[in-house]
Amino acid sequence: MDATVRALREEARTTNERRALLVHGSREHCYAAARRVLEAADIDGTDTTCLSDGDICPAEHLRTDSSDDLLGRTREAVVADCHDSCRPNALGRAVGAVDGGGLLLVLAPPLDAWPTTDDSFTERLAIPPFERADVTGRFRERLAATMRAHRGIAVYDADAETWAADGRTHPAPRRPTPAPDVPDAHDFPAAVYEACLTADQRDAVHALEALRDPDGVVVVEADRGRGKSAAAGLAAAALAAEGNEVLVTAPGYQNAAEVFDRAETTLRSLDAFRDRPAEHPVLATNGRIRYAPPPEAVDDETADVILVDEAAAVPVRILQSLVETEVPIAFTTTVHGYEGAGRGFDVRFRDWLRDTDRTISEPTLADPIRYAPCDPIEVWAFRALCFDARPPVAPLVADATPETTEYVQTHPDALLADEHLLRETFGLLVAAHYRTEPDDLARLLDGPNLTVRALRHEGHVVAVALLGWEGGLSPGRCERMYEGERVPGNMLPDLLTSQLRDPEAGLPRGLRVVRIAVHERARDAGLGTKLLDSIREEFSTAGTSAPHAGNTDARDPLAVRHERAGGPFDYLGVGFGATPPLLRFWRAAGYRTVHLSTTRNDRSGEHSTLLVHPLTEAGDDLLARNDRWFRRRIGSVLADGLAGCEPAIVAGTLRAVDGEFSLDLTQREWRAVAAAAYGPGHYDFAPRPFQTLALRGLADGVVTGDDAALLVAKALQCRPWEEVADDLDYVSTRQCALAFGEAMKTLLDAYGTETVARERARYQA
Repeated sequence: MDATVRALREEARTTNERRALLVHGSREHCYAAARRVLEAADIDGTDTTCLSDGDICPAEHLRTDSSDDLLGRTREAVVADCHDSCRPNALGRAVGAVDGGGLLLVLAPPLDAWPTTDDSFTERLAIPPFERADVTGRFRERLAATMRAHRGIAVYDADAETWAADGRTHPAPRRPTPAPDVPDAHDFPAAVYEACLTADQRDAVHALEALRDPDGVVVVEADRGRGKSAAAGLAAAALAAEGNEVLVTAPGYQNAAEVFDRAETTLRSLDAFRDRPAEHPVLATNGRIRYAPPPEAVDDETADVILVDEAAAVPVRILQSLVETEVPIAFTTTVHGYEGAGRGFDVRFRDWLRDTDRTISEPTLADPIRYAPCDPIEVWAFRALCFDARPPVAPLVADATPETTEYVQTHPDALLADEHLLRETFGLLVAAHYRTEPDDLARLLDGPNLTVRALRHEGHVVAVALLGWEGGLSPGRCERMYEGERVPGNMLPDLLTSQLRDPEAGLPRGLRVVRIAVHERARDAGLGTKLLDSIREEFSTAGTSAPHAGNTDARDPLAVRHERAGGPFDYLGVGFGATPPLLRFWRAAGYRTVHLSTTRNDRSGEHSTLLVHPLTEAGDDLLARNDRWFRRRIGSVLADGLAGCEPAIVAGTLRAVDGEFSLDLTQREWRAVAAAAYGPGHYDFAPRPFQTLALRGLADGVVTGDDAALLVAKALQCRPWEEVADDLDYVSTRQCALAFGEAMKTLLDAYGTETVARERARYQA
């Protein structure tokens, strides 16, 4: 064994590439083999991280669920132990942390048995009412197959002590890459550019000179290993040498360690280094580089420049707050790999940033630095975890219409067998939703509660919906859920039962639209509507009927269980970060509001909303009682927990309610509103009737646009006149109050009684 490992390690060092070893067998033998590999490879425990619940060797150990601690770090070796948990997110982070010349060790059960060997991640996929026996092993089958097939990966049977592959690629010698030139015009010292290792990194550092401008925003984007954190460190040193207070923030200090290390080295080369007490801050002759966690960075008032490293792992709301500090700011983010738990940075934050008044530059680093181009482990990881999955290229689907598309079931067996189909399907989900992550690939292939429906245009996936079974729970489970037990994967039943106190919400069978995506080139053509209509038609019956995409006659567990249960699903549901366009889309599709969260989602920065579309009498009952409860409570919630929610979101949510808001006003209350609209009355003397009218008018669509925003902010959220006028761009509070009166006139014209008519006549006489 030792000679094979030494040869593999020597090839990795010589080529500045990484190599991987798949060590499979019993846990005991795999752990022993891992220790031998690290010893033979001459890799010290201080340079090794083990992602494992077990004690493998003297090294840093992280639990699999703590793998995000590897973000932004570099290790000579990472050992990913898959005996307890084969989690795609953790495996992706493990790959990203291995430096050029280093080794990735994957420890697994015997390969032939691995796909059917349960682990803790299998348990996560067993969403009630499904059980562990319903979870398949397609992802692990795919993982083993790709590791056996790809270059640069050795395969060792720890039980038999035999090699199936030595992992060596025997590459031809490569010419060294010349150092990049210093830019002709530059503000940072020449030594900063002389420290750059690629032309991409030099260009990124040059772009970061924009941080000398108070309005500057720079987004540095790259795959892992391209030197984006090092570029940030070089720029931080140059800025600190000029006397600036540079604040670095990231999910944790370890994630930004490369920024500080590179900054110290650069300051020394500039003869501007003063001290580095206790790792950080780094003190320059006149300036300073220090770290603060993201929430503290928002409230910091002393920074001249802010650098956000591993930005995609920071909640979107915090990113927005950092931009609103109006300090020059830079973000470094990874293109692929879905840092943290999703792509909120790309899907949500970028669009918001581009709508600000800040001057933005967006350099991209393509050339790897930590390892050589075409590193075989990067190629393998991109394929195995679908990091670079893409929707079909635009010209292939540009002519797609509802009439040219076919509604199909995309069975996991077909996805496993057809790489092209898998990449198109998963690529659409990645491109369209900020929460899609590597773990979702395993859920897509193995989750028994999930099924996929798609529209295909000339053989290409142009729209896709990931659907999840919810509800259909036993009375006992519903009782325990009502008492506080959490039921994973059942978003609507769980929230309606445990938080909104509907004890029977878990009994009906529902199908939640977990994700829906339409190809960017084919949006606004009615494809999303056709997909939802087809789903409703199919699942309104006792059995599923969509044809299969791919050569398989297999039935997914969800469809089989649905048929055995008898009858159609009771409702379709959806939950998403609310935006006005999304609310309009789902309302038009027949979905109705049952909840709007009072807190913002950490990743999207948005308030989540839940909507239901009933299919049976049981579904009608579920919607009716929760719609009534929503309408009864929303007025007081808007004046409290939702007082900061964007008025357009509130208006869109109210527009999607199912029933009517009651106009239970006394004659005196009608007179109070009419007096404020037409005469000397004031809103502040009796807010309740104004709120009642506003709720009804917004839900009915009687008021829209600016009037709707005004009614939400003042009548429903009860915000001060000065704040409302400022937020809605009125020139004065008086103009704001006059506009409020005009909006109330619109409502009185629509709903007014004879009492209102008499009051109007009194003041218009």
